[in-house]
Amino acid sequence: MFTDTAHVDPPAAAPSTAAPTDHRDLRSDEFWRGIPAYARVSAEEFRTHTFQNRHSVTNPRQLRETLADLVPASFYEDLEAGVKNAPMALRISPYLLALIDWSAPHTDPIRTQFLPLRAQQQPDHPMLRYDSLNEREDSPVPGLTHRYRDKALFLPQDSCPVYCRFCTRSYAVGGDTDAVEKLKLTANFARWEQAFAYIAGQPDLEDIVISGGDSYNLSAAHLQLIGERLLQMPNIRRIRYATKGLCVQPQKILSDHAWTDALTGVVELGRRLHKDVVVHTHFNHPNEITSITADAMNVLTERGIHVRCQTVLQRTVNDDPAVMTQLVRRLGHVNVHPYYVYVHDMVPGVEDLRTSLATAQHLEKHVRGATAGFNTPAFVLDTPGGGGKRDVHSPEHYDRATGISVFESPSVKPGKKFLYFDPIASLDETARWRWTQPAERRAMIDEALGATS
Repeated sequence: MFTDTAHVDPPAAAPSTAAPTDHRDLRSDEFWRGIPAYARVSAEEFRTHTFQNRHSVTNPRQLRETLADLVPASFYEDLEAGVKNAPMALRISPYLLALIDWSAPHTDPIRTQFLPLRAQQQPDHPMLRYDSLNEREDSPVPGLTHRYRDKALFLPQDSCPVYCRFCTRSYAVGGDTDAVEKLKLTANFARWEQAFAYIAGQPDLEDIVISGGDSYNLSAAHLQLIGERLLQMPNIRRIRYATKGLCVQPQKILSDHAWTDALTGVVELGRRLHKDVVVHTHFNHPNEITSITADAMNVLTERGIHVRCQTVLQRTVNDDPAVMTQLVRRLGHVNVHPYYVYVHDMVPGVEDLRTSLATAQHLEKHVRGATAGFNTPAFVLDTPGGGGKRDVHSPEHYDRATGISVFESPSVKPGKKFLYFDPIASLDETARWRWTQPAERRAMIDEALGATS
């Protein structure tokens, strides 16, 4: 596992010991039967979205009832304390729970992403703030972010089938928590009409991302309504439905026929209008891709629906060249096109998951060339402050000692500089001390900005 270290270039990766075709070996056993609460659940029932929704775990008590004695009491106590300190509410599907290795939950990459443990949480970086990407500042109407000239982000609702504890939109998505009171963006026709009116009135807008929340949580009727309204606007050429659903609940594609048919109908309408409608999804680890994923993707592939993946780089989850390469190749095997790998946003409560910019640069070099170019993701950093996505190799300045990188974004916000900060735990003792001192902190930032002037 590649670990951030101060002042040291990442080590060269050892040759992979994986077989050349290991990415094709998708899990197809009845893995859920290892969970006490699911031991008698049939394959037919487990493959339905209704079972997944009804039995999703939303609090530590339910997790105890589901897992029973698979883990010791200390694990549940650690989880309960972690949930109280987390910005996201707890919600995890039976599918994901069953994919976790419960013999080693503290290091499992799926558990790491969805179930917070207090013992692993670290203090937030002193430069962190909510809505670090400035989505609300670039919001002309509620629930619509317009940052790029020809693209906007539409947030029709604020819930998801599963809550990632690292959500970049933790300021708005899901219910209130002990740590965060959320901005409310529930489904509302009046708010949607405001967004539609704004989009129709912006002739430069051509591309709309429908996210939230998660498009999976739109009803079939609402999914269709939004898609058709946008496609009927002369200026709109492309729409993207953003959902993590294929990763966390692929069963919906297989059993919620009304929803899958509605998506298909919008894609077919786009095709008739010579416009592009695609799905953007989000996988972070090869273990998240199973034969159920492949079955769901086969349905979408047969219907001519293209799917792209936006992965988040996370420490101990996928910050290893072999793991990231396996993920990219496995995505390609099931017809999901790797699009982006994001450097982890500066999100509250998940400092333990962030990596340095150097980690992303290191991984990009090893992934490039491992598969076809069109299935090779771009490694990007979405700059805090609203500068948009920048290639990880493109900072104007990067000081690994202080962990400060400086980016410019001339096509988005010309003349401004945008700063990203490596996690303090990745720095040496002197730099960590400097970040505790306000005057030293200011001096480090001023020095980084000065190096680009």
